Amino acid sequence: MVSPDRAPAKLEGKYAAMVVCWLLGNGCLFSWNSMLTIEDYYVYLFPRYHPSRVLTLVYQPFALGTLAILAYHEAKINTRRRNIFGYTLFFLSTLLVLVLDLATSGKGGLVTFIGIFAISGAFGVADAHVQGGMVGDLSFMGPELIQSFLAGLAASGALTSALRLITKAAFENSRDGLRKGAIIFFTISTLFELLCVLLYAYFFPKLPIVKYYRAKAASEGSKTVSADLAAGGIQTLLKEQDEEQFQRLSNKQLLFQNIDYALDMFLIYVLTLSIFPGFLSEDTGSHSLGTWYALVLIAMYNVCDLIGRYIPLIKFLKLESRKGLMVATLSRFLLIPAFYFTAKYGDQGWMIMLTSFLGLTNGYLTVCVLTSAPRGYKGPEQNALGNLLVLFLLGGIFAGVTLDWLWLIGKGW
Repeated sequence: MVSPDRAPAKLEGKYAAMVVCWLLGNGCLFSWNSMLTIEDYYVYLFPRYHPSRVLTLVYQPFALGTLAILAYHEAKINTRRRNIFGYTLFFLSTLLVLVLDLATSGKGGLVTFIGIFAISGAFGVADAHVQGGMVGDLSFMGPELIQSFLAGLAASGALTSALRLITKAAFENSRDGLRKGAIIFFTISTLFELLCVLLYAYFFPKLPIVKYYRAKAASEGSKTVSADLAAGGIQTLLKEQDEEQFQRLSNKQLLFQNIDYALDMFLIYVLTLSIFPGFLSEDTGSHSLGTWYALVLIAMYNVCDLIGRYIPLIKFLKLESRKGLMVATLSRFLLIPAFYFTAKYGDQGWMIMLTSFLGLTNGYLTVCVLTSAPRGYKGPEQNALGNLLVLFLLGGIFAGVTLDWLWLIGKGW
């Protein structure tokens, strides 16, 4: 039997766990961000189908619907199988994007677009398994682990943006330059997703700090960690105990107690996705940066999103007040008129500044909410609350990408 009170184990492997969480966070969105970042390639292939908007809109119902089901049954789901399935689906779907492009020789058309359309839905299903599963799993561990995972999510966007700028510079003047860059993107993404499958399946569960927190969660009645404990070489031999000891708050009770946090997550991503990436890709006008303009905007958003997720590590800069978080979240909606008038009358410098602020606040508030909300609950409740908050996050993304179409009013198709 592993005692969850074995304090030294809590400290062992902490930094290794943080690095692995960062890589797993990367893997959660690396493939999808690759698809978003090469939007100029898909706009070239499918000029009539608004790919930067349509693919995002397809992705979200699959992610939201799947996570709603998983969150409802969270207490009975084997977390290990859930996350391994998600990362494996990311790997296979990314490989299919590469195969589809090679099979069609980089030609557009409706059939190819339907194939990309279907793969986008698969990415959504994978995201629901991994993002909800990992945030739930890490919610009952130290806040530094969930912060590393969330930073990894943002880093995937920053890395794909940097890679996209490099490939564009390398292939801009070559024949089929856009396609060559896209192939490199998805080759790297495929290999990286395979790495994430191996890291989660074989390395992560064996880290002492991870074993400690999972054993602690098991002692508090969690039924989702047994397979992960076994993979880490631990058999929990918990004594027969009264069921009342393991009673936990229901999802409904957790939601009512944390409705402000849930609304924060929803509103943060409604605002962000109503602007990024659709508006930034198609509605910012013509500027001196030319075809680089949208890529620079997306890169600045991603880099600042990553920076924002590290700011809460400085204690006096971390916003923990529930009222403060709500006020900050609502204040961001002033960015909508700011973007509208900047796109209409401002120059590219102002737009880059606004986009940077959008990313900075998105990352900062996300980490503040997801690290503050689980405090004070038992392991099973923290897992459930993590899933619920990610469900509202994805709900906000879905609402945001739907509202993003409103920018097209009066512009024609």
